[in-house]
Amino acid sequence: MASTLSGPAFQASRAALSAALADQPSSTASDENLEPGEIQEVNMETQANSIRTVFNDPTNFNVKHPLYSPWTLWFDSPATKGRNLPQTPISAFPQTPIPQTPGVAAAQGWMEDIKRVISFDSVEEFWGGNSSLYNNIIPPSQLPQKANYYLFKEGIIPAWEDEANKNGGKWSIQLPRDKNRGNVDKMWLYTMLAAIGETFDPSPVLSDGTGKAPKSLITGVIVSTRPQFYRLSIWTRLAPSGNEEDGLRERIEGVGRHFKTSVLGFQEGQKLGGPLATEVEFLSHKDSERKGKSAKKIIV
Repeated sequence: MASTLSGPAFQASRAALSAALADQPSSTASDENLEPGEIQEVNMETQANSIRTVFNDPTNFNVKHPLYSPWTLWFDSPATKGRNLPQTPISAFPQTPIPQTPGVAAAQGWMEDIKRVISFDSVEEFWGGNSSLYNNIIPPSQLPQKANYYLFKEGIIPAWEDEANKNGGKWSIQLPRDKNRGNVDKMWLYTMLAAIGETFDPSPVLSDGTGKAPKSLITGVIVSTRPQFYRLSIWTRLAPSGNEEDGLRERIEGVGRHFKTSVLGFQEGQKLGGPLATEVEFLSHKDSERKGKSAKKIIV
């Protein structure tokens, strides 16, 4: 079946698989010896004997394809406010332990209303069949008003106070609800795929020689539903504070351009602002707190 994703978005989605599957050969030795136009003769008995199923090799057949980093999905809505029991969109997954990071205590009041859904660290757990995360959560278009999904790297809570977020910022776009109800689910899917596939800030994903996953700029992504609009956001662990940080600013702008063009499908330079709509814009968390004219936005 052909993919329904746009070309750039499809490439972004496959990035989560590429590293795990890169070592699989694309052709056999017998294929390479064929003359142009010649078709390989198939020995059906040999082929039948070579077919591997879960019964032949239950360990390797069920191998998972790991992501660069494990991720945790969080959720909140008016139904979760002031409730002790989790009010997540699904009940099929056990809750995951809350990360013990320095920012947890500072954000304790905020985090009391946010419910953990699941943590995952492989392609299959996110998008691999009927039991996968993506196939078992309510899409944004069907969420109640004032609800939010937060997909963050494991160990990072979706709060400014977290150590990984406090010096960063966010790319965001606001889209009118009535005009984007049919698009927001795909936009959120593509945003999640680009995040877990590390395509927003791909360069740090290359091996750094330590054997550990290098830290990319991205800490998490969010979708928010509001009475009149949807908002998609990408959080970063760093934010440029001046012209002297040209390298960091270039990386931050690269994240925004990729978000706007490859993930959301807009043209570079296309104007998006209007009633209930914003451009794709970046603002540091510190500037967001100021909420004044001194806040410096980056727009792509």
